[in-house]
This record gives sequence, C-alpha cells and structure tokens, in this order.
Amino acid sequence: MEFVSTRGGVRCGFIEAFLQGLANDGGLFVPAHVPKVSKDELKSWRGLSYQELFLKIAAPFVGDEIPEQDLKKLVHDSYSTFRSPEVTPVQPIADGLYVLELFHGPTFAFKDVALQFMGNLYAYVSQKYGEKIHIIGATSGDTGAAAIHGVKSKEGIKICILHPHGKVSKVQELQMTSLLDDNVLNLSVRGNFDDCQQIVKELFSDVAFKSEHSLRAVNSINFVRILAQTVYYFYAYFKVADDSMTEEIHFSVPTGNFGDIFAGYLARLMGLPAGKFLLATNENNILERFVNDGVYRPENFKTTYSPAMDIQIASNFERYLYYLHGEDGAAVTRIMNDFREKGLIAAEGDTLRRVQSDFASYAVSNAACLETIKDYNERHGYLLDPHTACGVAAYERMFKNGGGKCVALATAHPAKFDEAIAECGIRQTFPEPIAELWDKPQRMTVVDSDKQQVIEQLLAFFK
Repeated sequence: MEFVSTRGGVRCGFIEAFLQGLANDGGLFVPAHVPKVSKDELKSWRGLSYQELFLKIAAPFVGDEIPEQDLKKLVHDSYSTFRSPEVTPVQPIADGLYVLELFHGPTFAFKDVALQFMGNLYAYVSQKYGEKIHIIGATSGDTGAAAIHGVKSKEGIKICILHPHGKVSKVQELQMTSLLDDNVLNLSVRGNFDDCQQIVKELFSDVAFKSEHSLRAVNSINFVRILAQTVYYFYAYFKVADDSMTEEIHFSVPTGNFGDIFAGYLARLMGLPAGKFLLATNENNILERFVNDGVYRPENFKTTYSPAMDIQIASNFERYLYYLHGEDGAAVTRIMNDFREKGLIAAEGDTLRRVQSDFASYAVSNAACLETIKDYNERHGYLLDPHTACGVAAYERMFKNGGGKCVALATAHPAKFDEAIAECGIRQTFPEPIAELWDKPQRMTVVDSDKQQVIEQLLAFFK
C-alpha cells in the first residue's frame, strides 16, 4: 500500500512510512486509500484470536513488504509477553457498559499493545536492511516506558525519551528510569508534555538532522502505532455486539494526543459498525471545546490526576483534519500554517456538524474523576485508573440513559497511578513487577526545555 502525507507532499510505502515517522513536509502519514471490510468478512473474523485478527487487519496496509511468515512471527513474538491470553480482554461492568482492558502488557498500559509490535518491527527492519535505528520520543508517562521496554537491549537500536520533569506518576518515572540498558537515554525536561513534544517535532522537521542521525519516531505520529491500536476496536466489537454485525457500539476513549481515538475512527472508516466515539478529556479540554464549539485553541495548562491527558496540542488531530477536509493536503497545510501563526483552528456550519456526527465529548473535572473511582470501586468492585475513570464518567454523563452499549477503554492499570487512588481512600495491592520498582536504581538526565540542550545530549548518546 502507498502512504501519503496529510500535507500532500510525500508518498511512500509501508516500511518507509514507518521509518520516517513524521513526513518530511511536516505532515503525518495516512494510507492513500483506506481498505474496506465487508459484512461477510466481519462475520468471518468474529472467532479469531487477537493475533489472527491483527494479521487480517494489518495485511492490506503492509502489502508485500513483509513476507507473511515474517509478519506472523512478529505478531506472535509481540503478544506472547502479555499476561492475558486474550491480549485485550473485555469485562462487563454494568448494564450497557463494558471495559476494554488494555493494560495486560509489560508496562501495564495501552501503549504496550502498539509498542511491543513496533519494537520488534524496528529490530526486524534493522537486521534485514542494515538500518540504523535512533528512536526519539516524547511521553506524558506511558509511551516512554512502553517504548523502552519494547526495544531495550535490542542490537542496532538506541532510544531517547523526553518526559516532563515531576509531571508523571512515580510508577511511570520508575518504569522508564530504572532500565539501565546502554541503549536507553531518559531526559527529564523542565516543562510540560507539550514542551517535550514540540522539541521532538522540531527535530523531526529538521530534515537534514533527522536524516544524518537516522531519527525514528515512536510516538503516535508514527502510523504503525495507529494501525496496531485499530485492532482492539474490532476485537472489542466482536466481544460485545450481537450476531448481526450491524449493531452500533459506542466507544468512550480517554483522549490526550488523539492517537487512540483516531485508531477507532480509522476502524470505522474501514467498516467497523461503531456508533459514536465519546472523546473523554480532563480539565485540559481543548478537544472538547473543538467538538462542542468548533474552537481549537490552547489555553492554560493544568496538572491533573490523569497526566497522560494533560495535553493542549494533540499531534494526531491533524490526521482527523485530513479526512474532515476531504483528504485535501493543501487545505490541511493552510490550516496548520494558520494554527502556527494564530494559535486557532475553527470549524463551523456543515464542518462542525460533521465533527459532531463523528464524536461526542465531555471534560471530566479532577473531583469527578476521583468520585468515579470511588463509586465504581464501591458499587461494582472494579478499580479504575484515573484516565479510565474519565472515560467512564463521560459515559455516565452522555450515554448511560438509553444510549445503547458502550465500551470504555481502560488505558492503564490503577497501580500506575496510586497517587490518585490514595486520594480516594483506597489502598490497592501492587502487581509484583510494579512493587519491585521501588528497590531499583534510577538513571535520568534533567535538562531545560531547550532544543539545543536536547541535541547536545543526543549527539553524545548517538556516538
């Protein structure tokens, strides 16, 4: 399959899109055409294992660039590390509400679903094509740990992760900084996630630097992240929907960088009978304001109990704009240039009505997040992490009364956010791999939110 940039200036194949991450014109890669899944195919996929389903969905995107047996091995190796044989099991919680548990991978977060596969794919490409792999990424907490665990000690790969200093949970920090492998560099940036993300974007936009140092992307700017996450929307649908394969199932998605919810949107473009995507945010609610009012404009950053959603500028939003504006790369370029100059994207009229047909959105306050954790623990005996709690609180507000079946994405294990759980007066038992973290030494370098300081660290690391 051919991939194109959202800004229209680049076309390439699957592996090249994977290696480039961010297109050289500053856009993000999307498929030149979205493969369609028929109703008969959906019915035939229903009984497949997660790994078998992954292969069915990925095949048209990969094309003939990876031999079938090689792809099978990559998928098998990637998901053999998960604690659940289902990989992403679905749990019924209350009438009409299901939770899709995405936290059964090595770092107890949904990012493992994509990054275990991407880590193995990077190793495969490095070995097969002799490619040098220097991965750089920004994280609000979970991406960094999952990416590092996906490539630690892999030959031919080095990885540098930027995280906001003091603005991730202690477990997230330890999962990143307690891995002392020589191919890992952790930079703790004095700033917030948007500062980290901006530095990474600027490095990838510097085509000469990117090429000279073989920079590769691990954030959801990389389309392979999106592709891998698309699979669990189909998997959850098959677990919840009736046999007709026409029942519309809603999804409530805790949303920060727009990658996870865009994966669901892509699944619907492919033919998944998804209903409404409920975009759940916290008090950093730029996306809620866009869906409800048509105004996308960053405001004051707020620190919350759901730090992975403490984001004002969502990188993957550009992919949605591409489809919203009829796959017109020139239009997206104009919109993104205006946003860079004016700090505003606006939608009105028919455009806003289309947005509201695709998504509903609700912003959950810190207090409501904690109250939802306490309520579901008491009434249903199910402990939610604060991000999942935002998704469930949004469901309660928007879909609970007669809205049909809804799957809420559980994006992390509650043990990763014990600060919030403790605020609820709940004492939880840590899984052994997390409990062991406190006895491990840490290694990280603290830097200012300054691209030049980051470059100096990278040049020394890449030697």
